[in-house]
Amino acid sequence: MSELSNISPGPRRFGGPRQVLVTLFARLRFVAILGVIGLAIVKWDLLTAHYEKWTRVAQDADHVATDTEFFCPMHPQIVRDTNKEKCPICFMPLSKRKKGEGSDASLPPGIVNRVQLSPYRIVLAGVKTTPVTYLPLAKEIATVGTVEFDERGLKHVAARVKGRIDKLGANQTGQMVHKGDALATLYSPDLVVTVQNMLDARRAGNKELEKISRERLGLWGIEADQIEEILKTGKPATQVTVRSPIDGHVIRKYQTEGRYVDEGTALYDVADLNTIWIQAQVYEDDLAFLPAESHELSKDDRLPVKATTRAYPGEAFAGTLSFVYPHVDLETRTLTVRFELSNRDGRLKPGMTATVRLSLPPEKLSRLGGSAARVKLDGSKVLAVPEASVIDTGSLKLVYREESPGVFEGVRVELGPRLASADGAPYFPVISGLEAGQTVVTAGSFLVDAETRLNPAAGSIYIGGSGSGTKGAAPVRPSTPEDTEQKVSAGLAKLAPEDRAVAAAQGTCPILADSALGSMGKPVKLALDGKPVFLCCSNCEEKAKAEPVKTLARVEELRATKKDKAPTPDEQENKIRAQLGKLSPEDRALAEKQRLCPVTDERLGSMGVPLKVLVGDTQVLICCKGCRDELLAKPAVMLAKVREFTGGQFPKK
Repeated sequence: MSELSNISPGPRRFGGPRQVLVTLFARLRFVAILGVIGLAIVKWDLLTAHYEKWTRVAQDADHVATDTEFFCPMHPQIVRDTNKEKCPICFMPLSKRKKGEGSDASLPPGIVNRVQLSPYRIVLAGVKTTPVTYLPLAKEIATVGTVEFDERGLKHVAARVKGRIDKLGANQTGQMVHKGDALATLYSPDLVVTVQNMLDARRAGNKELEKISRERLGLWGIEADQIEEILKTGKPATQVTVRSPIDGHVIRKYQTEGRYVDEGTALYDVADLNTIWIQAQVYEDDLAFLPAESHELSKDDRLPVKATTRAYPGEAFAGTLSFVYPHVDLETRTLTVRFELSNRDGRLKPGMTATVRLSLPPEKLSRLGGSAARVKLDGSKVLAVPEASVIDTGSLKLVYREESPGVFEGVRVELGPRLASADGAPYFPVISGLEAGQTVVTAGSFLVDAETRLNPAAGSIYIGGSGSGTKGAAPVRPSTPEDTEQKVSAGLAKLAPEDRAVAAAQGTCPILADSALGSMGKPVKLALDGKPVFLCCSNCEEKAKAEPVKTLARVEELRATKKDKAPTPDEQENKIRAQLGKLSPEDRALAEKQRLCPVTDERLGSMGVPLKVLVGDTQVLICCKGCRDELLAKPAVMLAKVREFTGGQFPKK
C-alpha cells in the first residue's frame, strides 16, 4: 500500500502489447457485425426464400407426392392443393379430383370469367338486369347543315329585247310573285318596228314575213293572244311586259325604273321555296351506312330524315336523303350530302342552320357489308343489348350475363354498329355470344367486372365505396336474405319440361342433405337401374353410383316427403300471386288473362316470375326460361294454345 500511495497521478498511458491487441479485436468485431448486417439486408429475399422452402417441406410433405387437387364445382377456375380452404367466390367447400381430370378450359368457350354476388352486394351495387330481345331500332347519323335554295326552283329573269324600263311590277326584294304576274314593262323601238312589219305583211298577204314577225315577238315574250289583238286592231304595240315564270319570291332585283337595258340584261332572280335543301357533312366513319351511288337517289332508295332548327326548338321537319356527293373534302375529311324537305308554309329560311338525323332501319342495315350484314333480324326488329351492358376493353367486348340468380358470367360478344330506339336510347345489335331470352346486366356491369378482378374483400369495398348506380336503390343491410326459391326455379328452368317435373317432384339431392335441386345450378340427371335420379351437382355423382340401392331408396323417401309437404291450394295461389305481383301492371294483366304456360300447361307464377317472349308480333308469357327454346321452335302450335287460353285474343306489341 505504501508503494501505491507513493505513485503520483499523471496522464493515463496505454498498457503493454496485450491491451493493444484487445482493443484492435474489439474494433474488428464491431466492423464484422456491421458487415453481416449489411449482407443480410442485401440478401434478404434469398434468405426468406430458402427459409420458406425449408419450412414448406416440413409442413406440406403430405401433399408433395399426391396426385389429387381440390376445386369448386360452381366455379371450376378455383383450384387448390388442399381442402382446408373454401371457394373465395361462393364460400362452398372444395371437391376432390385427380389432377388432369379438369378440362383445359376451366370456363366454357366464350366465357371470360364468372362471379357470384350475395344479394347484399347486388342491391348495394345497384345491379339491374334486362332480357335480351328483338327491338325496333335504327342506325342514326346526326349532322349539322345549312338550309339552301332548291336549285331546281331558281329562275333567272332577263330582258329579251332592248329598251327602257317604264315600270317595275315587283319593285322590292323578297316580294312574293305568282306565275304570269307582270314583273316589268319595257318600251322597245325594236318592238315597234317588228309589229309594224307584221301588220304590213298581213295587209300585203305575205304569210312568210308575217310568220317570221310573229315568231320574233313570241321570243320577246309577247303572248299569242296579244299578237292576235294587235292584228285585230291594227295598232302597233310599243311596250313589252316581262312576266314571272314561277310562283316564288324575288330574291334579287337588278334594275330600277327608267334604266335602259340590252337583250340578256338581268332583271330578277326568283326562287320557289316550297321545297328547300339542307346541305350537310357526314364523317368518313359513317360513309358505309350511306348509299354508294353518287347521284340523285330514287324514291325507293331515299332514307328518311328529321331536321330541327334553333328557330323552332322541339319541332321536327321531315324529309329524305336525296343526293350523295361523289367526293370527300380533303380539308375536313367529310362527305357532303343533300337532304330535301317540303317547305309549304315557308318556315324554313335559306341560311338557317339545322341539325339533321338520318335513320337507317335494320333491314337496310343488313344489306350493307361487314358486321352490319350479320345482325340477327326478326322482321323489322333486331336482337340487341343496351349500351350500358357493354364493357369495351379495347381488345374485346364483354357483356355480363346472369347465368342464375346471383351468378354472373362475362361473355365475349361480337356486336354491330351502334343503333338507337325511337326514344333515342342507345343499343348494340348482337352478332354472336348472346341469344334472345337471356338476361344481361344493364346497371352496375363495371362493378361486377371489378368483382371478378379483385379479391372478394377488395371487391366488396370497391362496390360499397362507390356511389355509382345506387341512386334510387332500396335501403340495404348486410343481412339481406338470398331468394333461394328464385335460385332453385332458375336452376330447374334449365332442364327439359319433362325432366323438370321429375326433379321438382324429388325436390332435394339424395347425396347432399338439405341441398335443393337447382340451388347449385342445373341439376345432374343420372340413371340408376333404369330409374331417373337428379343430383345437385356433379360432385355427388360418384357417391350415387357407388351406392345405387341406397340412393334410390333415398329418392323415393324424398318424393314421398315432398308429396306430403305439398302446399295447399290456398298456399299455392298466394305463391302465384306473389310472383305475378313482381311483374309490371301491363304484364300482370297479360299473365292473369293467359293463366297457363303454353309449353308446360302449368300456372304462370308457379315456377317463379313469368318471362315475356315476343313471338312474331305477339307477346307470350312462359313459366320460366327453360320453355323459351321450345316456344320458339313451335311458334304456330304455341300461338294456337295461347289463342285458346286467351279466348282468341292475341296480345300484340
